[in-house]
Amino acid sequence: MKTITVAQLADRTDTPLIDVRERAEFASGHVPGAVNLPMSEIGDLLDRLPDVAFDVICQLGGRSARVVEALEARGYDVTNVEGGTAEWIAEGREVEIPDSENDAR
Repeated sequence: MKTITVAQLADRTDTPLIDVRERAEFASGHVPGAVNLPMSEIGDLLDRLPDVAFDVICQLGGRSARVVEALEARGYDVTNVEGGTAEWIAEGREVEIPDSENDAR
């Protein structure tokens, strides 16, 4: 499984980022530009995944690692973000907080 650190994630500019945390977690704050496709729903949202290589993040890196393994088995070019959103925040990086629940979708 390919992995990157949050510092490496911060340096990426053109790689889509999928946040697999649940909607309420995502709404509480997420990496800018991330798209929320919750792990519990991702099987029904495969048509919304990027057609190019992309990164996957969760809170700590465990859920995203499981999603990355499953998506790799389906042929996707995916990379897990080690440390997740918690490490992103711990490093003092910018976080987006949607104005309403509809913004988190």
